[in-house]
This record gives sequence, structure tokens and C-alpha cells, in this order.
Amino acid sequence: MSAQNPDNETIEENESTQAQVQEEAQLESPEKNADSLEAQLEVAQAKASENWEQYLRAKAEMDNLRRRSVKDVENAHKYGTEKFATELLPVLDSMLMGLATENASAETLREGMELTLNMLGKMMEKLGIEEIDPINEKFDPEKHQAMSMQPNGEVEPNTVIAVMQKGYLLNDRLLRPAMVMVSKAVEEES
Repeated sequence: MSAQNPDNETIEENESTQAQVQEEAQLESPEKNADSLEAQLEVAQAKASENWEQYLRAKAEMDNLRRRSVKDVENAHKYGTEKFATELLPVLDSMLMGLATENASAETLREGMELTLNMLGKMMEKLGIEEIDPINEKFDPEKHQAMSMQPNGEVEPNTVIAVMQKGYLLNDRLLRPAMVMVSKAVEEES
């Protein structure tokens, strides 16, 4: 067994300290170290400046996009009915021409109304407006509004037997429900 010598511990500590001093001496001189830090600082500042410029550009693009979107929405509200109005003008012209005709017979007025109604139907088709005329169809509460119920033994209960006012869809979205009369079962007397 060997006993530890206090002098050996001190020698080891001294050798360790000397090794650290030598490592530090091998490091770059303070001037070189300062140059390296300055170079790193310049690179970091350049990167920060580049990131700031990118941020400003992105912010400007977002502001422009927001302004354009607001303007587009305003124009959509302002001119949203332009297509409808353009399609409606020929119908209006036809009606005005019919009213301007003097000494027209009832037959020619009716013929003019039928032609105008035909034009209106074509216009509605172009705009995606579809008529709901549910006679003899099953009652659909999402498209029909029941005005009354009437006993009827000839058709199944809840069948539309009369249409008081036609309904309309705009691109499969309900504009107005059809007002209808619906059948109900006939009650038997006892």
C-alpha cells in the first residue's frame, strides 16, 4: 500500500495550473480576438439589417393586399348587381315598346307580354334562378310553405295539390319558398 504524499498533490496541482497557462498562451492574442469579434458583429448587423428590410417589404405587401381586398369588397357591393341589370335591360326595353304601341289589340298586347315573359325566363336561367312549381310533388318544408291543408282521397297525404305562388332558387339557394296547399288524409265518419 502506498500512502499519499501531500507534496505529490501540490506537484500535480502545479502541473495542472502550468498546463492551463500554456493553453491560454496558445490562444490568439487580444488584438486578433477583438478583430474576430468585430467581424462577427459586422456579420450579425448585416443579417439583422437584411431581416429588417425583409420585414418592411412583407409589411408593405400585406398593407397593399389589405387595401386591395377592401377595394375589391367595396366594388363587389357597389357593382354586384351589374350582371343582373345588364340582363334586365332588354326585358325593360320590350315592356316600354309594348306600352308605346297605340291602338294595340288585346291579342297583340298578350303576344307582347308572352314574348317579354319568355325573355325574362331566359334571363333568369342565365343568372341561375330556378323556378319551384311543386304541383303533385311531396311537400318539402325546406322549399315549400304550406298555406292550408285540404282532405283529398285521390293523392297521398302531404302532397302538394295547389300552388298559390311559385318559389325560386338562386344557384340552389332558396330565394322564396313556394306557397302551396297540401293534401291530408280524408277522415272517415263513424
